[in-house]
Amino acid sequence: MTTNNFSQDEASCPAEGILKQLSGKWKPQIFRLALDGPVRFNALLRQLPGSNKQSVATALKEMEEADILVKTVVQEKPLHIEYTLSERGRAMVTVFRSMEGFLS
Repeated sequence: MTTNNFSQDEASCPAEGILKQLSGKWKPQIFRLALDGPVRFNALLRQLPGSNKQSVATALKEMEEADILVKTVVQEKPLHIEYTLSERGRAMVTVFRSMEGFLS
């Protein structure tokens, strides 16, 4: 049996579900940066002017829970954590690019 993370209302409008999962402080920017490959927490803080550790950490956690990002602990010295788009996140790229096109 397969399950999805969408409510009945979102099932009638799939775009609504995607927009809800990418809405919130820093999520669209994090998603855009992850399009180019793995991102690290401190790099995100530097690339998101005005951000703070708590808001970025919250956004990353929510995106990981929504299966948009995958968190990987890299066992190199120094130990670090990278975030990459999950399979589901990569499937959202086309929709994200389409939305970017409306703003151009």
